[in-house]
Amino acid sequence: MSDRAKGEDAVWSIPIIDGPVPWIVYGLAIALLLVLLIRRPTVRWVITVLLALLIGALVGLGIGLLIDATDALGADPLPLPVLWWAAATFAAIGVAVANLWRSPMWRKIVGIVGIVVFAIAGTIGINAFYGLNPTLGSLFGIVDDNPIVVPTNTATADPDAGPLYETFSPPADMPAKGQQGTQVIPATASGFDARPAGIYLPPAALVKNAPALPLVIMMMGHPGNPDPTAISAVLDDFASKNKGLAPIVIVPDQIGPNGDDPACADSKAYGNAETYITKDVVDWAKQNLHVIQDPKYWVIAGYSNGGGCAVKYLAKYPDQWKNLIDISGEPFPGSEDPGSVTSTIYGGDSAAFEAAKPINIMKAAPSGAYRGMTAVFTAGAQDPTYIQAAKDVSAEAQAVGMTVTYYEVPGAGHVGDALTGGLQEGFTVMYPVLGLSAK
Repeated sequence: MSDRAKGEDAVWSIPIIDGPVPWIVYGLAIALLLVLLIRRPTVRWVITVLLALLIGALVGLGIGLLIDATDALGADPLPLPVLWWAAATFAAIGVAVANLWRSPMWRKIVGIVGIVVFAIAGTIGINAFYGLNPTLGSLFGIVDDNPIVVPTNTATADPDAGPLYETFSPPADMPAKGQQGTQVIPATASGFDARPAGIYLPPAALVKNAPALPLVIMMMGHPGNPDPTAISAVLDDFASKNKGLAPIVIVPDQIGPNGDDPACADSKAYGNAETYITKDVVDWAKQNLHVIQDPKYWVIAGYSNGGGCAVKYLAKYPDQWKNLIDISGEPFPGSEDPGSVTSTIYGGDSAAFEAAKPINIMKAAPSGAYRGMTAVFTAGAQDPTYIQAAKDVSAEAQAVGMTVTYYEVPGAGHVGDALTGGLQEGFTVMYPVLGLSAK
């Protein structure tokens, strides 16, 4: 990789939720706002700045309400903190604009710089509230090029040896935390245009003579990125309490680089997303990762859009994985715009669309198809749309024989806190099932 490419990757890898960057930007924004506010307090200026603050705040609030009214970002209304951020950002921009007239050149320059900084600060603040894009690259849908060397699959697990939490003894040089990075998973069967997948290797995977470990295939939301940051942080915490043991994780891209929603299906419009996940990613994992091959130790998981994909794939391909973690998942892929999905993905065939819904797949499956499966469904306690979805789908999963856990994350909506809380509950249930801890 060239020095230029490395430099670009370093820029895209800058953290914008944690670390110093947000506070530097917020501090600069406050300083610029104070400079722009402090002028000789004439009646004209006081009236001007008050009007600028009011009009800016109303513009920001109006944009938020317009987004809600048009469902531009989905069916759920924008959270109140997001509306406050929008109002504050545009109020500050209003002050900056007011300084462009009847002012010396230096103040005009500060005003122009302020407009840019206020917009950046507002974007960072709103992104931090959602908590889903930890780096600059992820905010813009750019996957950091961070290739990770995966352990070769040189041995298989001995099911008669006992669960890993009993048989594995961590060596003294085992790292305290796992590693995350990226891998390009070839779309051999599907031809799907996917971004590099995120990979997480737990501490137990990074030692000499590492054991074969369980596997999690985790899909993120739409819009979103195949970013393993959230699940890596949760599993590092679990690993620290369980001899460094955790599943190996693949976070594949079920969306594609253009930001379209393939609705977890194969289609002429957006490519063969379903075949990519259920064939290409699965085959690559079997051939390249040091994982337990028995599907009893495989988990299909997802958040929001990815949750809808996960439950569909579990229902449709019960022989490939025996466990599910569905975090704030859609009730079915394409639930946010059924009409468009029916037309674009299914060529107007409403019967095919209905047949692809997870509940209907489960209803049509032969008796006993889901026996022995474990499924966890979670939703934020302040997320009524997805609470209902989780209740509906989990009820059918239980009816067809899965062992089901339903959990509402206290105080959470549909964003980062729901994702983290859902992962924590999901792996609390899954660790004994996967042989990583005692019951």
